[in-house]
Amino acid sequence: MKAWVSHPTPDPAVAVLEAAGLDVQVGGDPAGADGVLAHLIQTVDADFLDRVGPQLQVVANFAVGTNNIDIAACHARSVVVTNTPDVLTAAVAEHALALLLGAAKHVAEGDRMIRAGKWIGWSANQIQTVELRGKTLGIVGMGRTGRELARMAEVALGMNVISSRPLPLQDVLAQADVVSLHVPLKPETTHLIGAAELALMKPSAILLNIARGPVVDEAALAEALAARTIRAAALDVFENEPVVHPALLACENAVLSPHLGSATAETRSAMARLAAENVAAVLLGDGPKTPVSR
Repeated sequence: MKAWVSHPTPDPAVAVLEAAGLDVQVGGDPAGADGVLAHLIQTVDADFLDRVGPQLQVVANFAVGTNNIDIAACHARSVVVTNTPDVLTAAVAEHALALLLGAAKHVAEGDRMIRAGKWIGWSANQIQTVELRGKTLGIVGMGRTGRELARMAEVALGMNVISSRPLPLQDVLAQADVVSLHVPLKPETTHLIGAAELALMKPSAILLNIARGPVVDEAALAEALAARTIRAAALDVFENEPVVHPALLACENAVLSPHLGSATAETRSAMARLAAENVAAVLLGDGPKTPVSR
């Protein structure tokens, strides 16, 4: 049996697949594959499935989110879909916390100031940062990473936490000093945060997006940042990666990170192992370890 891996993948993905007795191909033509290990930049739709062929049994996504996969099309062809939950929770939450601190403490802006020779030395007000203790963190999407970020913010920073479960989104946006997005990308969450939602936030608020880029309307966010409708934003994901809206690039109050949420060596290795184990388990008849139902 053949396992097709869409892109070069960290160890031990190939080793796990080969140890299961599979013929492994990385990149190239997926036709004839019995199992696919797909990165989130690989679109798995009906056309792709037809190209691979009717022998395909499993698509294992090297990610938690599955917005790159037409799950209904897979299931219609009796193709199992899996993802990599849990193993990246801590890494993504840590990165969200880093983005929060970076935005609140003006880390990137201060770095640019020094490198540009604009730092005048110690000053009482050249840059004023935000003290987070006692502030309110609003979590939109209280899943694994949302819960872990909430725990970190409460324990390490002394923040108060509210969430969109059970509060309405509008209430979270109006009350929170920091709004952190952790929702999957679906039709109903595309542009979940647009001009109207940004207008509900406090002028002193910070927006974090470590979910998926299209959850935020980047053009509307750039306008809000330029007008200081909100204080700052920190983004790890973008609408049209790797392209970033040019207006966002011009915003000093935007902290931009190149989709690094799960990019620790430990986490990427664990994701690679779990994705490969899912492929091997299905092809060997043992059933998926982490199936995706919808």
